[in-house]
Amino acid sequence: MVNVVTDIIINCPCEKAAQFAANPDHAPDWYVNIKSAEWQTEKTIKVGSKMAFIAEFLGRRLEYVYEIVDYIPGQKLVMKTADGPFPMETTYTWDSINENQTKMTLRNKGVPSGFSKIFAPFMSLLMKRANKKDLIKIKGILEK
Repeated sequence: MVNVVTDIIINCPCEKAAQFAANPDHAPDWYVNIKSAEWQTEKTIKVGSKMAFIAEFLGRRLEYVYEIVDYIPGQKLVMKTADGPFPMETTYTWDSINENQTKMTLRNKGVPSGFSKIFAPFMSLLMKRANKKDLIKIKGILEK
């Protein structure tokens, strides 16, 4: 199983961090590997909303659709792959440290199948490295 958890302290209010990060339209701005995001359903962040992403990981183009399965505005967003090469669940949580600081946590977990199962430990390491870059990038955007 792949289970990667990464977090960062962002110097901005929790509401601002959560609104920006939860919006799939912003994903290509702060995710290093995501090249595009396109809504498959009405452009509303709610349980059942679906978005198609195109990413590049390990030199491969990946196309997948995520569906929001849990959403508490300003606190938590959980998405699962509805269609894609690797079953994955991504969770964002935002915790207010004080009025101007937010702890954002990014968690990716999934169970690789077939040949990719062999590479799960390696994939975990690469995903953690990518997630750290992503969180550093969103921190820079939100702290401007």
